[in-house]
Amino acid sequence: MAALFGSLFAGARPTEVGTGVLAPCPGKPNCVRSGATDERHAIAPIAARSPLPVALAELVRIAAAMPGARVVVERDDYAHLEFETPLMGFVDDVEFAIDAGAGVIQVRSASRIGTSDFGVNRQRIEKLRGAYAAAARPAR
Repeated sequence: MAALFGSLFAGARPTEVGTGVLAPCPGKPNCVRSGATDERHAIAPIAARSPLPVALAELVRIAAAMPGARVVVERDDYAHLEFETPLMGFVDDVEFAIDAGAGVIQVRSASRIGTSDFGVNRQRIEKLRGAYAAAARPAR
């Protein structure tokens, strides 16, 4: 979706995003990442309810259906999506990476520019977690 202000607020894609390894969170509060050790950035990974590559594909399918989402990289073990806000065109980067040792999908969601995201990145991951869990429940 083209934002009213074009790419003015999109920011450049960080070079550490899309590599197959979750990027660290910057010092700003506009990022959440599983595995982060500080409370401001820490968020739980997503527990897989099926084989990890299948779970990752399901998460990507759910995320790609959200408003403003675009899949940039999708592999069997890693995915990177961009989320663009409709009016201003701010772009957030979302990453998923399989952690076979822990049996989970590690997650990261971060704004490219600005300092505060008003909790949007944390809310996005929790919404994805809820949608993934809901998809596992049998229909009534």
